[in-house]
Amino acid sequence: MFSILTAKKRPIVWFFLISQWLLGCDVAPFNNPYPAQDAQQSILYAAFAERPKHLDPAVAYSSDEYGFIGQIYEPPLQYHYLHRPYQLEPLTAQQMPVIRYLDAQYRVLANDADPAQIAYSEYTITIKPGILYQPHPAFFRDQDDYPYHHLDKPQLEQMQNLQDFARASSRELTAEDYVYQIKRLAYPKIQSPIAELMAGYIDGFSEFAEKTAKTPIRDLKNQPMRGVEALSPLQYRIRLKGQYPQFLFWLAMPFFAPMPWEADAFYDQAGLKANNISLDWFPVGTGPFVLEENNPNRRMVLAKNPNYHADYYPAEGDVDDLEHGWLADAGQRLPLVDKVVFTLEKETIPYWAKFLQGYYDSSGIASDSFDQAVQFSGSGDPQLTPVMQEKNIQLQTSVSASIFYMGFNMLDPIVGGDTERARKLRQAIAIAVDYEEFIAIFANGRGVAAQGVLPPGIFGYQEGQEGINPIVYDWQANAPQRKSIAEAKKLLQEAGYPNGVDPKTGEALLLYFDTTAAGTDDRALMNWYRKQFEKLGIQLVIRGTDYNRFQEKMRTGAAQIFVWGWNADYPDPENFFFLLYGPNSKLKQGGENAGNYENPEFDRLFERMRNMPNGAERQQIINRMQAILRYDSPWLFGYYPKDFALYQHWYKNLKPARMIVNRLKYGRIDTVQRQQLRNQWNQPVIWPLLMLVLGFVLLGWHLRRRFFKREEN
Repeated sequence: MFSILTAKKRPIVWFFLISQWLLGCDVAPFNNPYPAQDAQQSILYAAFAERPKHLDPAVAYSSDEYGFIGQIYEPPLQYHYLHRPYQLEPLTAQQMPVIRYLDAQYRVLANDADPAQIAYSEYTITIKPGILYQPHPAFFRDQDDYPYHHLDKPQLEQMQNLQDFARASSRELTAEDYVYQIKRLAYPKIQSPIAELMAGYIDGFSEFAEKTAKTPIRDLKNQPMRGVEALSPLQYRIRLKGQYPQFLFWLAMPFFAPMPWEADAFYDQAGLKANNISLDWFPVGTGPFVLEENNPNRRMVLAKNPNYHADYYPAEGDVDDLEHGWLADAGQRLPLVDKVVFTLEKETIPYWAKFLQGYYDSSGIASDSFDQAVQFSGSGDPQLTPVMQEKNIQLQTSVSASIFYMGFNMLDPIVGGDTERARKLRQAIAIAVDYEEFIAIFANGRGVAAQGVLPPGIFGYQEGQEGINPIVYDWQANAPQRKSIAEAKKLLQEAGYPNGVDPKTGEALLLYFDTTAAGTDDRALMNWYRKQFEKLGIQLVIRGTDYNRFQEKMRTGAAQIFVWGWNADYPDPENFFFLLYGPNSKLKQGGENAGNYENPEFDRLFERMRNMPNGAERQQIINRMQAILRYDSPWLFGYYPKDFALYQHWYKNLKPARMIVNRLKYGRIDTVQRQQLRNQWNQPVIWPLLMLVLGFVLLGWHLRRRFFKREEN
């Protein structure tokens, strides 16, 4: 064929054939960061910025740590994935705990007994039979011995990773494992962050801590705790001092997940600790996933637990759940993915780029990419930009069970106290500091101005006109409207500071804002705070300091005005109101009442409300408590943060669930759709290669012509 072509046409033919070959090639993305064999697997891809410090459930307490251990460990209770407000349900327990009340002589009382008679509450928990731990070397037995519990030095030196152990085994979950974990919470050498709190509730907890201060952890299981005991292989009991209904919420947290004694005996070997073979690197639980790979400099991988017990996606939910597609997998066996791959991404820009390419299934929204992802409608509602809509990306927004507030030190002689002078000064400042503006400027609109202590989703929160703060807002046009600066100045004058002037000095009133935000990047924020106070003629002095010094000021009551925040441990109003309960004063008792607020009526109502079941009577008490706080203004209530998250269209079952730490087992990936869209979004750009090929063809043709001309000559 080629012999009949003229020399001039041969380069064109070669170019045509090569280009057709390139265009006909498989156009799978050349930039795919994952192995080709993973394409059709049910893998969820996510990212992490830094390795979680602790994976031991007795110690871990941060959200990045819970993102892992919530998938590995199983407390007896969990939150129903679909019901809102959040509802507790059994997880490893056969049923909800059976609660009975006792008097001081341990005699059983009626369920409706006078709270003054209740000296103890007993929680009896029966767990499901047949639940197995993930395979682990700690469980391996050779007849009646655990050979991996007492390795000699040469053997330990050979063990660089958990995979170096040739044998692994499992065993059934028992009630004693839950008892053992509570002992670990009290064990001083572990230093659990909730030990002090639980010492105030669990009978015998403090005494156990004192008794075991010098006990080796291998002997911990043999030490009894007075208020906690296993009644049978599948049943255990916890005795609390007095009443504490919120304890049920703690039973849904990883702190109260089971821990086999074999794990501590195994990891206690010094040679393993030296190689980072510990619970903080290799957790062991009964949950839906196991930590298959822990490489903090590259990636962390959760794989499906081969021993995971029968667990199913909820068969029913809330009214709109079917419409949103959150019941499409009703009754399906969990987990719905085989693996979760977390890749280290320290920089937001490459993380964002990979999400847009389809290589991550979800993404937060950093400030530098917010405008690319989200825009606000005329009504102020967030919506995706056209670019995001074209990719069919899902935007999920939800108000978190959190609050950021500006607090006053109520022991301060100027801004503190219960005098009308100090109260009206605080009220004036509450009007002047415009948190709607703060949210727009510094939070990209990701927040809701707070009207009180309780965020949405917590029992007691009220919407509409009934829920506004009448000290700071008026209800106009069916919405809260911040009062004018003129009204704030009127309050300031009534407080004895006309136009913000301190009568003692004849100059602007000086107030002090203590903060750790002292860097160059914080200047705009600090200037904004100054301008808010300048509206009233008040001069705000910024006292920036490091975190340790700031904490010391808060502990000693030396701060005057500060900013603080709180994330709910559990969805109950008690977990917010206790931040203002007098006996929780940070200065006096070292508690979480950072502003040292104290109001006898509020404290009395809190003590009455805290142990009540949700209902109309509790709501009435909460309304009165909110009214007291709004009037006293120990806080500027600030704002409730709003979570914005983006998800690929192929990622299913994504109901907002901030309080639910074991949510990964409910997620599902449409792998076919993901692969199709990845290919579509990452088509290789071939024309530069074609031009390069054409150049080589022409160069070869040119050199060939010159060669033949020399031959002819």
